[in-house]
Amino acid sequence: MERTDDGPSLTRDLALATWGLFVGLACLLLAAGLFGTLLGVRSELVGLPTVVSSLISASYYAGFLLGSRVALAALGRVGHIRVYAALASMLSAAMLAVGLTDSAPAWAGLRFVTGLCLAGQYVVAESWLNNLATNENRGRLLAIYAVVTSGAFGLGQVMLFAVNDATAVTGFAVASIITSLAVAPVALSEDAMAPSVEEREHISLRDLARLVPTGVFSCLLVGIAHGALTGMAAIYATRVGMSAGQIGLFVAAPNIGGMLLHWPVSAASDDVDRRAVGLLASLSAIGAAALLVFTPPTSPIALLFVAALGGFSYPLYSIAAAYTNDWIEPEHVNAAASQLVTLYGLGAVVGPLVAAGMMIVIGPKGYFWAAVVLHSMLAAFFLYRMRAWRAPLTKRPWDEVSLPARVFFVPATVVAMGRRYRSKYVR
Repeated sequence: MERTDDGPSLTRDLALATWGLFVGLACLLLAAGLFGTLLGVRSELVGLPTVVSSLISASYYAGFLLGSRVALAALGRVGHIRVYAALASMLSAAMLAVGLTDSAPAWAGLRFVTGLCLAGQYVVAESWLNNLATNENRGRLLAIYAVVTSGAFGLGQVMLFAVNDATAVTGFAVASIITSLAVAPVALSEDAMAPSVEEREHISLRDLARLVPTGVFSCLLVGIAHGALTGMAAIYATRVGMSAGQIGLFVAAPNIGGMLLHWPVSAASDDVDRRAVGLLASLSAIGAAALLVFTPPTSPIALLFVAALGGFSYPLYSIAAAYTNDWIEPEHVNAAASQLVTLYGLGAVVGPLVAAGMMIVIGPKGYFWAAVVLHSMLAAFFLYRMRAWRAPLTKRPWDEVSLPARVFFVPATVVAMGRRYRSKYVR
């Protein structure tokens, strides 16, 4: 594929380079959404204690810590398409195996494997996309990626409607079949459309944190927040007495919100300081979570607030990743993608434990209090970084700023009011 200094065009070339990846990821996340929700409901039906359920959720994210490393090492040897296919086949087998047992230790081990495989797939996808992106279109391209994955994951969760018995193997077999099908579109992609297999320079986490502290530490905090939000959702919904159909809608609502808001939030971050957009998104997520504390869990308005929570929270990872890749050299793209997935996974290991602790102390509402506390930490960090490294809010002339960015510009200006601008680049 021909690539200029500005990257591939945002039309035909980019579509050809990414169609197989996006279709494959949609199938993969469809299966992952169904699988994760099934396991959460099943763990409640067999009577696992909250601590054990949270540890099983945490083991999934612990797999991220190894999966990102494995994928990065394999990418340099065999390339994106082969790594994707190998991880998808392992993921399919692990999903099916979970449905064959009720052993909590076995579930923890298999969840670790699913986390390893999905982390590797995220490294494949994000390094693939960042190899194609430029600083001017990176937020939008990662937004398409996030919309595809969030929408597919949410649809998979809603598929719980079709599974009458979470204790049966049927649902897990369906997830395994869909995962196997996810290999086909990526395997059929032309080799020329995937990034070339070549040795890339390694960048340590310490060096990455020194170069882009905002991206690194915000990614860690986002992982904690998302781990709490995703890892304990089905357990919270089951505990407050929701039916299988209501559980499916509840756990899918954040992903549906993320699918709807990811594009405008990420597009705004291409034109307005990404930290300002991250700050405002975090504050909006805090507001949605606070409202949920005082809303009956089975009311229709609760679904709207949960969707808003996911809609403002889920784009935060794309913002952190885009910000990081704005400031690294092209030869570090793969290594940076691996480090960010590792950081996200490290944070997400902690997230379910935080939510479980607050649910034990406060009760089910502790799930939403955890979201308030964790997103408050994110908002405080973004505000601190904006004050530490000052820059103009807009990145281009006003007449070239997109509509989503203009929407974010007004509150961002209020947040930054009184700040003295300096003509130096953001680190």
